[in-house]
Amino acid sequence: MATFKDHFSALAETYAASRPTYPDVLYDVIASVVPASAEVWEPGCGSGQATIGLAQRFRHVYATDPSAAQIERHWARRQRADNVTVAVEPAESTPLRDASIDLIAVAQALHWFDRPAFFATCERVLKPGGVLAAWTYQDIVFSDDMADVAEAVRDDIDPYWPPERNDVDVGYTGYDWPFEALPVPQDMWMYADWTLSQLLGYFSSLSASACFLQATGRDPIAMHGPELAAAWGNPDQVRRMRWPLVLHLRRKPA
Repeated sequence: MATFKDHFSALAETYAASRPTYPDVLYDVIASVVPASAEVWEPGCGSGQATIGLAQRFRHVYATDPSAAQIERHWARRQRADNVTVAVEPAESTPLRDASIDLIAVAQALHWFDRPAFFATCERVLKPGGVLAAWTYQDIVFSDDMADVAEAVRDDIDPYWPPERNDVDVGYTGYDWPFEALPVPQDMWMYADWTLSQLLGYFSSLSASACFLQATGRDPIAMHGPELAAAWGNPDQVRRMRWPLVLHLRRKPA
């Protein structure tokens, strides 16, 4: 297998437990342009946060990731989902047959891919009229008493983001997309109702947190733990987290 930028294998357990799932509205938008009978390929599937919604709406999902640790913890393996197949594969190369896929769905992963190679693979495996859907979510937006302490965490870890993170910050603009765009909603949000421990797990699952720890030997989330706990209050209190969500839809010519 070709090498890949592996920021998450070492965090696979935390990633599986701590990453949010995606809202119904996202899948509803995709399902409005892709039939329920679709054969779906989900490269860069991680531990399956997006696979859940895709499997609920489409006939079959072929979910792949180059990280064996992520695939080992994939939702479909734990739940034995009968319409999901998982495999350890890079996004840039797949044994899928030419013109065999109705939908390629990429959740929070496109910035890690070798995009020219991946887009060439999309050209090959998508059926005429098939759809490429790619989405990303940006930083949590705090509008309450958590904002200042969360910003302090970000100030520490921001220098340790891999350069691909900038693609997330700008919402995947500027890519040399392979097909014509389909209209998408411009104001989409992802939500999760979390306790303090869930927020801490999410912060720990970020690649910048892992890079900070590797570079300094210090855990940035533990460093800010007391301030985060003080701002949160009762650790069992549930607060609503929200992230800006950006979706791109592209249809291959029929």
